[in-house]
Amino acid sequence: MNGSLAANATLLAGIKAGLGDAKADTAVCVPAPYLAQCQSELAGSAIGWGAQDVSAHVSGAYTGEVSAAMLLDFGSKFAIVGHSERRAYHKESSALVAHKALAAVNAGLVPVVCVGETLEEREAGQTAAVVGAQLDAVLEALSVAQLAGIVLAYEPVWAIGTGKTATPAMAQEVHALLRARVAQKDAAVAAGMQILYGGSMKPENAGELLAQQDIDGGLIGGAALKAADFLAIIAAA
Repeated sequence: MNGSLAANATLLAGIKAGLGDAKADTAVCVPAPYLAQCQSELAGSAIGWGAQDVSAHVSGAYTGEVSAAMLLDFGSKFAIVGHSERRAYHKESSALVAHKALAAVNAGLVPVVCVGETLEEREAGQTAAVVGAQLDAVLEALSVAQLAGIVLAYEPVWAIGTGKTATPAMAQEVHALLRARVAQKDAAVAAGMQILYGGSMKPENAGELLAQQDIDGGLIGGAALKAADFLAIIAAA
């Protein structure tokens, strides 16, 4: 829940100006009220945009919800689903997250499906079981063809905004586990799937994290609020 019309204009202009001919796929996911601004500022640029959440419902009496079709009206390409803050503060279950991913794919959006474990779960040795169960809900809800249209993001909850970061080896271990789990459903989809790391990636650690075999990019939080930091991570990618 960051941003204002003025601050966004400065940030987006800075990212556009510094992007150059970067070969990494780049997008910003913003609070829904700012999608019109993104459409206006970013149309014709190499930067995609999208929302931080999407409804599992197509339309109807769901006050406060924002549908995939509404996001598409503003040129959105992406919708984050199952972010750890949605799971924690809004009590979103893995089944609901899977339904949101399905609604997004069916509408033509690319859902960025987040999975991750808490510090307590990691210390209890439950990382594989927790992220595996979160991913399984999506694997069960989507067909192979639909699965090919999603992006996965691993965000260890204990490393978000805490300054703690999984070591590259720790992050790679979970990314490899996720890819192997997708491969059990379809090897080709698993090989082509972008799996992003989303736990306090910043300019200082981006290169080492992104060098790992199964880390295909980053889901950037705080560092994306400063154009220079975000551009440095894009350059590393």
